[in-house]
Amino acid sequence: MPTSLAELAQIVSGQIHGIGTTPIDGFATLDVAQAGEITLVDNSDRAAAFEQSPAIAAIVPTDFPAGTKPTIAVTDVHAAFAQIVAHFRPPRNRPKCGISPAAWISKSARLAGDVQIHPGATIGDDVRIASGTVIHSGARIMAGCIIGSDTTIFPNVVLYEDTHVGNCVILHAGAVIGAYGFGYREDAGQHKLASQLGNVVIEDDVEIGACATIDRGTYGATTIGAGTKIDNLVQIAHNCRIGQHNLICGQVGIAGSTTTGDRVVMAGQVGVRDHVHIGEGAVLCSMAGVPNSVAPGEIMLGQPATPIRRQKVQMAAIAKLPEMRREFRQLQQQLAKLQEQLPEANNDHPSEHAA
Repeated sequence: MPTSLAELAQIVSGQIHGIGTTPIDGFATLDVAQAGEITLVDNSDRAAAFEQSPAIAAIVPTDFPAGTKPTIAVTDVHAAFAQIVAHFRPPRNRPKCGISPAAWISKSARLAGDVQIHPGATIGDDVRIASGTVIHSGARIMAGCIIGSDTTIFPNVVLYEDTHVGNCVILHAGAVIGAYGFGYREDAGQHKLASQLGNVVIEDDVEIGACATIDRGTYGATTIGAGTKIDNLVQIAHNCRIGQHNLICGQVGIAGSTTTGDRVVMAGQVGVRDHVHIGEGAVLCSMAGVPNSVAPGEIMLGQPATPIRRQKVQMAAIAKLPEMRREFRQLQQQLAKLQEQLPEANNDHPSEHAA
């Protein structure tokens, strides 16, 4: 059933510009919006695109220029649009299942009364799980793990022995926490697994994406600081210590014993070598290859990664190399012609001492 523009404006506490009775059938982003749908336009530069789109209306910032289509002006476009999405597509209720009889739970595990364990989950010996935590089907929590309150562990997550997970943590499907680190010693020409006796500690309010992997420490803990968000398919090796409120994007690889300060950002496919430190507030741009420690607040780009100002100069110079190569060849050809002309010039002007 359509919702009027005025009703949506009331939901988001926005200011209507246009006809409040305009019926809205749904929502979509600007590039795919169809007739009858409301969209969001978060920048005045996209005003023309909105006017040309089939969308019937838009959520816009308060400084958005007036046009021919109705709008709802708000101070936070994305927060308001999220409310619109929730109105048309309410979040699915996940009924509480309690502790399923189809889960396998060790007799020595200690679970708070309101923990939810879905069918097919496995809870090992001496595991402790605090109140409000949900363990989905197929998750495997090995012996000695400690999980805080209000944490969600999605299907097929694996927590190896003695992993510690804080409060309000989200572990997405397929994440593997606490696997053996990639550490080997050579013995009689063969690679033997070195001691992997540590664990992983995940602090409060961390989110770890699908199929991410975090290896246990060799003797101590690999740690993920509070508030850090880790994307899908990230590899964090043994003995790393990740600071608080880091953002680590998809396909990042961090080699062993590397540490980061707080509020570090690593864009997609960054690679960081072992035993370096990434300073507080540093930004590693997409696909940067980081061979050395990075100073606090520095922005790094390229392979090998260098400060972005220097890297931009290098990239500009590299872009000119084909032209410089052509010019160099032309100069070589001109020089060769001059060298050919020198003997002729010498013959045309014989020496004064010639008899």
